[in-house]
Amino acid sequence: MENVVLGIDNWSEKSMQYDSHNKFATTTVILHWLVGLTIIGLLATGIYMTENNVYELFSWHKAFGFLVLIVAIARVIWRMKNGWPSPASNYKPIEHKLASIVHWVLIIATLLMPISGLMTSVLGGHGLSVFGLEVFAQNFSVDDPEKTLPINYELSKLGGTIHFYLGYTVIVALLLHIAGALKHHIIDKDGTLKRMLGKTISE
Repeated sequence: MENVVLGIDNWSEKSMQYDSHNKFATTTVILHWLVGLTIIGLLATGIYMTENNVYELFSWHKAFGFLVLIVAIARVIWRMKNGWPSPASNYKPIEHKLASIVHWVLIIATLLMPISGLMTSVLGGHGLSVFGLEVFAQNFSVDDPEKTLPINYELSKLGGTIHFYLGYTVIVALLLHIAGALKHHIIDKDGTLKRMLGKTISE
């Protein structure tokens, strides 16, 4: 039992350490991959649902979207405390600029994507249930209890429009982000990708 407690304490200490040039904190790595992979999964299922009218997946899509919003907010708070990571090597100014733009797009999008999805569902009167737990109630019609009514139709449609176009913006940003990571790893042979995999790199 003592070994288990010591193990938890050691993990807690490691996870709360801030990023250094040589190694990213455990918290940074976990939040990055948790948000990134979940967003990719949500984008894939979102496209599949809309193109094939698979309505039974919408409740799952909304539930995971709400959860990823919570994690994305935690990631933003952590980034504000932790600061921006230093580059693993020296790059051209244009590479710095492009990487900064892509990072900002992804950070903002991971917040706006679930928020706009919430706008569409909640303000559209459909509510939100996270795996059976009702977070926002549906807005049923008084005259027809089987029918839902929009709370604010215009804002709901605005949320849907933002969600749609932002989704394709995120896909482009993700492709650039992945291409950049592979370029650093394969061509530059620096530690950019290794750090995000939790490894320690040399100076």
